[in-house]
Amino acid sequence: MSDAPIWTPSPERVNNTRLTAFATRVAARAGVAPHDYRGLHDWSIRHAPEFWAEVWDFCGVTGERGARLAIDLNRMPGAQFLPDARLNFTQNLLRPDDDALAIIASTESGADRHISHRDLAGRVFKAARALQRAGVKRGDRVAGIVANVPEAIIAALGAAAIGAVWSSCSPDFGVQGVLDRFGQIEPTVLVAVDGYRYAGKTFRCAEKTAAVAAALKSVRQVVIVPLEGEVMAAASIPGAATWTDWLGAESDAPFAFELFPFTQPLYILYSSGTTGVPKCIVHGAGGTLLQHLKEHQLHCDVHPDDRVFYFTTCGWMMWNWLVTALASRATIVLYDGAPFHPDARRLFDLADRHAITLLGVSAKFIDAVRKSGLEPRHTHKLTSIRTITSTGSPLAAESFDFVYSAVKSDVHLASISGGTDIVSCFVGGNPNQPVWRGEIQVAALGMDVDVFDESGRPTTEAGELVCKTPFVSMPVAFWNDADGAKYRAAYFERFPGVWCHGDWTRTTPHGGFIIFGRSDATLNPGGVRIGTAEIYRQVEQLPEVLESLAVGQHWDNDERIVLFIRLAEGVTLDDALRRRIADTIRKGTSPRHVPARIIPVADIPRTKSGKIVEIAVRHVIHGREVSNREALANPEALNLYRNLPELSR
Repeated sequence: MSDAPIWTPSPERVNNTRLTAFATRVAARAGVAPHDYRGLHDWSIRHAPEFWAEVWDFCGVTGERGARLAIDLNRMPGAQFLPDARLNFTQNLLRPDDDALAIIASTESGADRHISHRDLAGRVFKAARALQRAGVKRGDRVAGIVANVPEAIIAALGAAAIGAVWSSCSPDFGVQGVLDRFGQIEPTVLVAVDGYRYAGKTFRCAEKTAAVAAALKSVRQVVIVPLEGEVMAAASIPGAATWTDWLGAESDAPFAFELFPFTQPLYILYSSGTTGVPKCIVHGAGGTLLQHLKEHQLHCDVHPDDRVFYFTTCGWMMWNWLVTALASRATIVLYDGAPFHPDARRLFDLADRHAITLLGVSAKFIDAVRKSGLEPRHTHKLTSIRTITSTGSPLAAESFDFVYSAVKSDVHLASISGGTDIVSCFVGGNPNQPVWRGEIQVAALGMDVDVFDESGRPTTEAGELVCKTPFVSMPVAFWNDADGAKYRAAYFERFPGVWCHGDWTRTTPHGGFIIFGRSDATLNPGGVRIGTAEIYRQVEQLPEVLESLAVGQHWDNDERIVLFIRLAEGVTLDDALRRRIADTIRKGTSPRHVPARIIPVADIPRTKSGKIVEIAVRHVIHGREVSNREALANPEALNLYRNLPELSR
């Protein structure tokens, strides 16, 4: 670990952040100096109800906050923040009288669409009325098989406007993958794209949509969104309407927003489902809104008229996170397509063309750009970018180096981590503090994060990432979990009354965090727990290795580490390369981290959002079934790991 930060914000920058404005506002009441983040964080935990009320006021939430700030704070789960609050999520994202840009939508073909706040509001109101005409009521579910296009946002906000619940997945899901999700929640209306383009290829969705619609007996209306102007699927689906026909004519009647409780269900998101049917996680409108406002403005320094981009599908929670940036008066930039089509310049081209201020990507994307040989600082201007965020998996220390040396030297690089479970982050960025190589900067405000050892005590060694007290974006419930047993089992069985997130983590002397990977995928050779990311950080430095996946294999009454690697084109895994890999891991970590087997593979299985699936591979090598292959982007890759002779000796 370096003795010096890799980046430090200038005093001028610090003085003008939204975090500084918020900290100055509450400094006297919190008893801290405006630039004392640790003191501010401590106050946000000790006085959590007052903190979240301040976020409401500071960020200008529209609604009725109510008198009580919290009830049942000693219950986890069970605590409620702002129990008397009434709001409408959609109302907080729309600006009907503002002609500034709300959405810029780009596609692989290079076509851009520009939608103003005024235009967006008009389309959302039409969608809300169309849903009402279809008989959708408060609490009903509206589902989308949708690409990252404006219509997905319009449908979601139209649903939220009338108190319905939105749930979406990306169009590359197979029929069974969709049914595993939507079949549990029984949607009334299904919105589906006619097709999508990825890596230069066009994929049509008519047959899939027809099969899903036929299987979902709850669906009363299917709506088809055209692929860049073409509609082909509607005719083959009985009763389906095209998007334009469904929205109907303009209406001069004003739209009256109904206010709903703070815990009004807003979204249903899904666990990865790589080893079973996905859990349906219900998130509330108030908690989602406050968390995202806090993260956008205080942790990512999003200002009005900023341009916020995240490379995401509609099946990943980062899409929901991106949409809420509208509540901070930002313009959101969408991209529907492959991030490397036609080459690694694609997203950086978008950043320059649309003057993006926050560039959100995955850790794997940054690593892939590094390995491509592209150095964007030499090929692009990138003058508008103030913040780069990275999530999806741990960001390796070498990727920090790459961003500051090859992308932009004066940028806030925020590695962030949380998940679908909380539709937000436990740990993330601080625009007022230095960035240290390989570290997530801080525990997020209002999140009582710690690291526990096996016995449930705080530790400075690696351990379980936990949250010790309630926070606003805890799930409202799991769907079809009337007594809450599944919900409690998911997070509270390990340490009663404490949220256990399932990340293997360590704190740093700078007040930051290093996440080593999922604790349920943690390696355990000889009883020593090792995070998979520790190995990835070392082996993926080698130019011969494109990516890797490590699992533990039961062997000789113990566990041994097996490392699978995908090699660069033209590279062969010979004895010399095996030694280099082993030596690199040994020198960068410890002898215990060195794998017992190193095996080349042609592909590495991953979820639709790009996360590698160690648990599914571990099941395969132990001869167990992976019950939900539909959750994977490339399920056929699992066959590469079955019955390998290298694992029988």
